[in-house]
Amino acid sequence: MRVTLAQTSPKLNRTNLQDAITCINSVKESSDLIVFPELSLSGYLLQDKLFEDAWSLDELSLFETLSKDIDIVIGAALRDGDVFRNMGLYYSNGKLISKHIKVHLPNYGMFEEARYFEGGDTFEVFSVHAKKVSMLICEDLWHKGVHEELIELNPDFIIVLVASPARGFNENSLEIQEKWYKIITTVAKECDAKLLFVNRVGFEDGLGFWGGSCVVDNDGTIIQQLPLFQEALQTFTIEE
Repeated sequence: MRVTLAQTSPKLNRTNLQDAITCINSVKESSDLIVFPELSLSGYLLQDKLFEDAWSLDELSLFETLSKDIDIVIGAALRDGDVFRNMGLYYSNGKLISKHIKVHLPNYGMFEEARYFEGGDTFEVFSVHAKKVSMLICEDLWHKGVHEELIELNPDFIIVLVASPARGFNENSLEIQEKWYKIITTVAKECDAKLLFVNRVGFEDGLGFWGGSCVVDNDGTIIQQLPLFQEALQTFTIEE
């Protein structure tokens, strides 16, 4: 299976849609799946811009057409009437196959997602190309109870869409990267599943996002990794 990690730097406006289309078209003949980060169609620090920039599913129907050539996983702020949700969308074979609403919305320190978004309450596994897949968004994976749910769901692939700001700089390491890699390698091993971790880069109002997107094998080994703090679009072949 050929998987493309799209480590992008979303802007706080709607131009992200065209940027995503450009990425998809550039790899659709050489990849089977492309994965974008959390809120990659929207930017992270939306706040009241949600009322202007959040998407409706109808506006994203073009991904259904694009997914006839390549599977697409993308993060967006979605509007349903007066309700806004932080969602991960999986498109395949001309259809929207699955929607994951971020369950655990951080509301501490620099984070205030719970002020703007309505959280979900469900983690699921869905089938695509004879494989069982689960999607999660960022903070979802920081809860041990979610790990236990994933073990019960028994997916073959776990896809994690992330917008993680850089913090905890040390002389030779980045503390938040160490914490994230410990979580994702543990989860992959616990679930005996391959895990795709896609984190954004770029800056928004003083927040810098660190990237480091990677592919984790069933035994918890990181087998492919993108650079820190740089946009990158790279395709890897994963043995199934």
